[in-house]
Amino acid sequence: MNIYVLLKRTFDTEEKITISNGVIQEDGAEFIINPYDEYAVEEAIQIRDAHGGEVTVITIGNEDSEKELRTALAMGADKAVLINVEDDVTNADQYTTSRLIAKYLEDKDPSIILAGNVAIDGGTGQVGPRVAELLNIPYVTTITKIDINGTTATIERDVEGDTEIIETSLPLLITAQQGLNEPRYPSLPGIMKAKKKPLDELELDDLDLEEDEVQAKTKTIEIYLPAKKEAGKVLAGELKDQVKELVSLLRSEAKVI
Repeated sequence: MNIYVLLKRTFDTEEKITISNGVIQEDGAEFIINPYDEYAVEEAIQIRDAHGGEVTVITIGNEDSEKELRTALAMGADKAVLINVEDDVTNADQYTTSRLIAKYLEDKDPSIILAGNVAIDGGTGQVGPRVAELLNIPYVTTITKIDINGTTATIERDVEGDTEIIETSLPLLITAQQGLNEPRYPSLPGIMKAKKKPLDELELDDLDLEEDEVQAKTKTIEIYLPAKKEAGKVLAGELKDQVKELVSLLRSEAKVI
């Protein structure tokens, strides 16, 4: 099976993020594999181990993204591809990313493509479905289980607190949700092997695309941190007095009743 994983390098949102002049400052920031993409990498490895084939991880970025690709290789992926268009594309968005990835995959005969449900930095969840549309293959999002039998896949996915079961055929794109699996940590032997695994770097010319074909379709107007939360208020006194005060505050300050 030709198994591909779409991977994104993201800010570690557990660490402090600084914004200056409307731009996130990368100096000193911590970067990680998008956590939802880790579920995709793990599932891809499990599918390969069960059905054979090869796992290739793909990302759009610059040379800094090699660290995250090597981490995926250390987890057990076989190959990595870095599409570096930093010098060619001045504005990029989800359209740009999906167009580049779909162009790379169009002649690769993928059996299954896996991606994270969303990226924790942008949270749009667009890239996976966009790639599937461009490749004209079926896709299923927010999956929590997949069983493959030949060219048929049976999938479970979250739907507003319930579970939906879908049967579809390969080739297929899926996006991984928390609960699909438990991503493994790279082992020391895996880290050593990852240094020797192939990591190919491509540029725009390698994909036979022009700059205007991948320029962003959207524009970011503003980036800002959430407002600091105000301290909570503790009510005191008799219970009936607390209830009266709470109702008054909900009406006058919170304005929810």
